[in-house]
Amino acid sequence: LEPIAAAHYLTCTLTNVIAFMTTADPLSTVFSALADPTRRAILEKLSQGSASVGEIAEPFDISLPAVSRHLKVLEGAGLISREKSAQWRHCHLVAAPLENAARWVEQYRAFWESQFDSLEEFLANHKEH
Repeated sequence: LEPIAAAHYLTCTLTNVIAFMTTADPLSTVFSALADPTRRAILEKLSQGSASVGEIAEPFDISLPAVSRHLKVLEGAGLISREKSAQWRHCHLVAAPLENAARWVEQYRAFWESQFDSLEEFLANHKEH
């Protein structure tokens, strides 16, 4: 894509994400934010401690405005908080939304484990036939 077309695409995409986040339930917003690998990498970095926007942007081959857009999505999902001190903005991981998502996933893990147990029992009973 041409740089202008790419910027327009990113702006439209961000607008759609923000519109979704303002209308979606919190769990959907969290999963939507987690769907992007760059945002997951940002959360991984913040799991090691607070960081400035510049420190967060350092390992990525994207512009600072692009990193800021990712941070806005994460903040909108409640996954990070931002604090301004002097001229720096520090970002912090907020664990509660991740805990809620993990609880939701855990329910389905338990379901699938019980399904596998039932399958194992079925196969064991029908192995002899």
